[in-house]
Amino acid sequence: MSALATTLYEKVWGSKSTEPWLKNSGDRKIGEIWFAASREFPLLVKLLFTSDRMSVQVHPDDTYARLHENSSGKTEMWHVLRAEPDARVALGLRGSVTKDRLREAARSGEIEELLNWIPARNGDTFFVPAGTIHAIGAGLVVCEVQQLSDVTYRLYDYGRPRELHLDHGLNVATLEPWMPQSADCKYFRTEVLTVEGTVVLPGPLRNTLYVVLEGEGRINGDAFQAGEAHEIPANSGPVSIEGLKVRLLKTSAPPLG
Repeated sequence: MSALATTLYEKVWGSKSTEPWLKNSGDRKIGEIWFAASREFPLLVKLLFTSDRMSVQVHPDDTYARLHENSSGKTEMWHVLRAEPDARVALGLRGSVTKDRLREAARSGEIEELLNWIPARNGDTFFVPAGTIHAIGAGLVVCEVQQLSDVTYRLYDYGRPRELHLDHGLNVATLEPWMPQSADCKYFRTEVLTVEGTVVLPGPLRNTLYVVLEGEGRINGDAFQAGEAHEIPANSGPVSIEGLKVRLLKTSAPPLG
């Protein structure tokens, strides 16, 4: 069982500082690393690296996305792997607004002041349900787990010459103040595992991804290192993980039914 293949995406907000998860010998501004899981794994898992702010955006739920985009919606979660001292994320709004007020703020840039900005620290986990206006600030490395969709409605992008999607975005955005929620949802279940020595876990009922956040070791006898992801097939028996000071993000879709 080798590490999953990856696809790298350079972004204007990406970072050259990607180690230990990726050796960036080309000195490129890497924004995203996507892990190529099998069709039996119904989620998308990626690593994000930011040296600048990502756009202010929102994702639709399943109903809206199927009607307008022929896609599933996009609920996601972020687990912070590295954060500079002043790093922040935005989740939802600080107060209620009308759709017209939010449109005006998106056009003027005032939307930045309406957002609920939260300090981000190593080890933090944030749940981002569909409809939540959000942004990831500079100076972060994040592992993101999401529905298998890339439908994004951009509301504001700090003057960068990229398309905005105000009509769709305002149709799906939650206009009430943000309230924290558990990251255990109907689309995915995640947990961070710390291994010092050897642990044996029950075999998964559905295909499960293990993303190596820190350290190196072996999973079912195969070597791994930070920045890799390994997929364990459903009903394949117990999972043995060994290593010293290893941290992994385990994620899967909930059992059917």
